[in-house]
Amino acid sequence: MSALSIRPASPSDAAAIAPLVYSSGPAAFDYVFSHGTNSSALAFLEHTLREPGGEFGYANHIVAELDGKVAGVAASFSGDSALRYMLVALRQILGNYGPIRGTGVIRRGLQVESVIQPPTGVMHYIAHVGVAAESRRNGIGRKMVEHLLEEGKRLNRATAVLDVASENEPARKLYERLGFSTIEERKSKFANSTATVPHHLRMTLPL
Repeated sequence: MSALSIRPASPSDAAAIAPLVYSSGPAAFDYVFSHGTNSSALAFLEHTLREPGGEFGYANHIVAELDGKVAGVAASFSGDSALRYMLVALRQILGNYGPIRGTGVIRRGLQVESVIQPPTGVMHYIAHVGVAAESRRNGIGRKMVEHLLEEGKRLNRATAVLDVASENEPARKLYERLGFSTIEERKSKFANSTATVPHHLRMTLPL
């Protein structure tokens, strides 16, 4: 019988979990971080996941291991970190891409935030849920989200919130089975020669 365990992420996980974080929203990541740059979105994520701070820092993430092998990743954070995360992101983007290409990354990131809006207040925001292809259909995504929901309860957060691409029906159905309800669909108008950002659903669950 396969043994599943969930633990906090660490810097040494960066190479293994970066592709899984990327898989949670490849079009959005490519639109922002890969278009017209000298570095791919995947390379940027691997770099930031070696640091503790910011939205893409390892400290926000949990790792699911199946029989001792990394099989999934997910993150949670809240709006009370927004200013701190923004400052970290600016440093990471400008440091990785330089001022000229970095300005384009920042502009595209702000565009995407109108579709995938950052959390506000103390909402318990769940993001970056990714499971390795060979480990899917083992309930790993569900276990990770349940783990993060319990974390939200321990932190006395009133509402869990997430965003999912409208076209991602398997993920939407998983979240509905966990009790999430769709409250809004945000239409995307953002596309470039690298990627097209899909419409997204915002889903919530009282904790």
